[in-house]
Amino acid sequence: MLILGIDTSCDDTSASVVEDGSRILSNIVSGQADIHVKYGGIVPELASRQHIEMITPVVDEALKTAGISLGDLGAIAVCYAPGLIGSLLVGCSFAKAVSYAKNIPLVAVNHLEGHLLSPFLESPQPQFPFISLVVSGGHTSLYLAESFGRYTELGRTRDDAAGEAYDKVSKLLGLGYPGGPVIDRLAAEGDPKAVDFPRAYLPESLDFSFSGLKTAVLNYVRKNQQCTPVLSPASGVSFRIEDVAASFQEAVVDVLVRKTQSAAQQMGISRIAIAGGVAANCGLRTRMKKMGDGQGIEVFLPAQMLCTDNAAMIAVAGYHMAARCAFSGPDLNPRAHLPL
Repeated sequence: MLILGIDTSCDDTSASVVEDGSRILSNIVSGQADIHVKYGGIVPELASRQHIEMITPVVDEALKTAGISLGDLGAIAVCYAPGLIGSLLVGCSFAKAVSYAKNIPLVAVNHLEGHLLSPFLESPQPQFPFISLVVSGGHTSLYLAESFGRYTELGRTRDDAAGEAYDKVSKLLGLGYPGGPVIDRLAAEGDPKAVDFPRAYLPESLDFSFSGLKTAVLNYVRKNQQCTPVLSPASGVSFRIEDVAASFQEAVVDVLVRKTQSAAQQMGISRIAIAGGVAANCGLRTRMKKMGDGQGIEVFLPAQMLCTDNAAMIAVAGYHMAARCAFSGPDLNPRAHLPL
């Protein structure tokens, strides 16, 4: 079965054709970083307008690259939640229109399920049950995945998502947007033990909290800054930005790895998969793999291009929903918030 996946949940317009839920025939992503970088974050209205401009050419390119036509599709899978409501409206409206005009079955996919199932786009694939850490700019959650469509949330962030903390710290340090890649790069050149930033382990649960860490970085910068109240790379400072980046990342990664390990141990499961934009972080990938090797836990890490938002993961989830005949109709509406 060929599935056309469509994702417009945030600021990337993406379309993908996936065969039988595992083989990527095309995966086209049109990013908007150049549009939003001057604002230090995503502007929802600008994002939705750009989706309107790009959705048709991106879908056309996905079909052309896959060498198929709309008539070859078994279903269209569209991300309908959670995300920016204006952005989601574009993808859902487009998918419903094509579904109606061409009489192609429509599947509504939760963005979080797409991330969770992204490891199935590569080999080897994780076997159920496994622990999934979904960590991105908008979400940081742990799930017990027992089968396709059957997931139990074990823990979630109580405040900032890990990726959100990266972006805010990057803005604080004058490093721009998005923050994850630049902090990851600078962290490789810094000393992770230079600053002893706090870790919110929350030992009574598998929840996360990163707001205190963000505040600790802010207080450290203000205390050690020599010049202006807002730090930029040109400001006079009494510390190396590389060391702050490395110490911040060490604190985030430490909590993510420990919590995921704890979830696996509590559930008695020896398989872990990580997904979401922050799963592309080199520091996290290295530490998670090292932990797995030391604890006898099999760790599944999708390719970095499959960690960030993409339509291939939506197509995978859509394939398994279509296999269960979990189709949607023309009354499908997007939702800004929706738990998995």
